[in-house]
Amino acid sequence: MNIQRSERILESIPVGSLGIIPLPSCKEMGQKVNDYLVQWRRESLNEHKNTIAFQGYEQDSYLIEAKVPRFGSGEAKGILLESVRGRDLYLMVDVCNYSLTYPLCGHINHMSPDDHYQDLKRIIAACAGKARRITVIMPFLYESRQHKRSSRESLDCALALRELIDMGVDNILTFDAHDPRVQNAIPLHGFETVQPSYQFIKALLTNVHDIQADSDHLMVISPDEGGMSRAIYIANVLGVDMGMFYKRRDYTKVVNGRNPIVAHEFLGSNVEGKDVIVIDDMISSGESMIDVANKLKDLKANRIFLYSTFGLFTNGMEKFDNAFKEGIFYRLLTTNLIYQSPELLARPYYISCDMSKYIALLIDTLNHDASISDLLDPYERIHRFLKKYKDGQI
Repeated sequence: MNIQRSERILESIPVGSLGIIPLPSCKEMGQKVNDYLVQWRRESLNEHKNTIAFQGYEQDSYLIEAKVPRFGSGEAKGILLESVRGRDLYLMVDVCNYSLTYPLCGHINHMSPDDHYQDLKRIIAACAGKARRITVIMPFLYESRQHKRSSRESLDCALALRELIDMGVDNILTFDAHDPRVQNAIPLHGFETVQPSYQFIKALLTNVHDIQADSDHLMVISPDEGGMSRAIYIANVLGVDMGMFYKRRDYTKVVNGRNPIVAHEFLGSNVEGKDVIVIDDMISSGESMIDVANKLKDLKANRIFLYSTFGLFTNGMEKFDNAFKEGIFYRLLTTNLIYQSPELLARPYYISCDMSKYIALLIDTLNHDASISDLLDPYERIHRFLKKYKDGQI
């Protein structure tokens, strides 16, 4: 990976001096990303890095301190504690980090996605148009589940994207968007939805050493028709079969804002005796994932690995604890793109997929105004890793 990075760096000069502003919701991830960038640029053999075009290229830290203090009424303001003039800025925000709180008229409020989004806008406003370029890295796309109109209702995700662009944001990077077509709201601006396929496969095979990645022993399942493309990509790159479940819903009722699922119908080849990867973009309450795992166990599947880019776990971990004890699934994997509670990290069945190095590589490449196309399609990297795994080098 570092060799590829060096080749990229030699091709172009940076857009501007690099600056990373992780909002409080993304502080830990921002620090990890910064550490990678500091190390890479210190070790870089770029012969031009001491010229004026590379001014500020090698620094002890690329983090720019920013604060969002709040008044007793709950109102807030964004403050930058150093200059951003001429900087190529990367703002990182985790709209799902409910662990942060603020006082409101004597009460303690947990921050909602709306609060995090407002804080992001406050920091953009504090930049006051002085930055060379602003890129927002928002792993979980704000309001991404409210992406289409089926009655007289708001289109929140499209509104948010338009608002960010109107405020001067040049590019938006997100991961595994619920529906990538929402980028139609800003067709003339940069919008990338990144799939963490390589990091998932790497985390799975590094932590579970006896998986046989072939069509006789492994299968990839999508829990619904919406995640088909995700499952097809992983199945193709692993060289295994795939299947899917069709969610039959009761459209005459609405429970907690959605139509309840009546049953999961399986479409696919025989899963008996095979290890199965169930892959989705997010785990919310977890009911759907566990129901699918139960159905697969009824079909005599062997070990079941549950993978989701975003683990929200809105109803806690009890359901997963019980399902694990009953042998319904073997391992649960999610990324660290959003907040991970201490309870989740302590679970014996949980595997975390670290995304900090990937984000650092994306930032490093974009700062040089180089193409990230090969980073968005990790087919070759996955195959190199699979070869090492099959050769016993992992």
